[in-house]
Amino acid sequence: MAAGDSPRWRRVLLKLSGEGFAGEAGYGIDGAVVAGLARQIVEVRRDLDVDVAVVVGGGNIWRGMSGAGAGMDRAQADYMGMLATAINALALQDTLEKLGQPTRVQSAIHMAQVAEPYIRRRAIRHLEKGRVVIFAGGTGNPFFTTDTTAALRAVEIDAEVLLKGTHSGTDGIYTDDPRTNPDAVKLDEVGYLDVLNQGLRAMDATAITLCMDNNLPIVMFDLLVEGNVRSVLEGGAIGTLVR
Repeated sequence: MAAGDSPRWRRVLLKLSGEGFAGEAGYGIDGAVVAGLARQIVEVRRDLDVDVAVVVGGGNIWRGMSGAGAGMDRAQADYMGMLATAINALALQDTLEKLGQPTRVQSAIHMAQVAEPYIRRRAIRHLEKGRVVIFAGGTGNPFFTTDTTAALRAVEIDAEVLLKGTHSGTDGIYTDDPRTNPDAVKLDEVGYLDVLNQGLRAMDATAITLCMDNNLPIVMFDLLVEGNVRSVLEGGAIGTLVR
């Protein structure tokens, strides 16, 4: 970015999948992966002066749909998944603060010993003071994904974009799954309704609809490539823009 240029967006909501925290192991938390994610967050906070909020998933520890598929009550399984997101949030908080970045974890499920309750105005105030705010506990309700949480929190805190980080080597939205179909074509830009009507692999329909209703753009990109968060904010042709 040239001197005097401004980042593309001034306040962002970054959605991190739980599976991304696991690295190649596929389960648990890979410290090196979390450190890499934290470095990217710290870099854009420090160098670009961008407000950063984060929503974390919990799929590296527990997925509610998996529990429901095994016969567990869906609501109970989803609450377990919300608790898994809190573990990831605390891991990210610890890593960020070791890098000198002040953070706050806010949880939709009350756990006063480790996190603040989610309060919208408090979250915005933390962002204004230069803190990274990590949202845990999903929406606090079963039957909603953390993608929907990301869309909801982004709208609530007046974020200008939702950055949806992928972890599986997929660097955007394709016409089909590029891992199984070599003829799948990457889309540089796509409309909300196209994502919904064509069933493109991006976010769940509730999250897409919420972003569409509030005119919130989404950028889906490969988060695990070092420097990609900064490149997106500097206007680089990274990932797929949904608007």
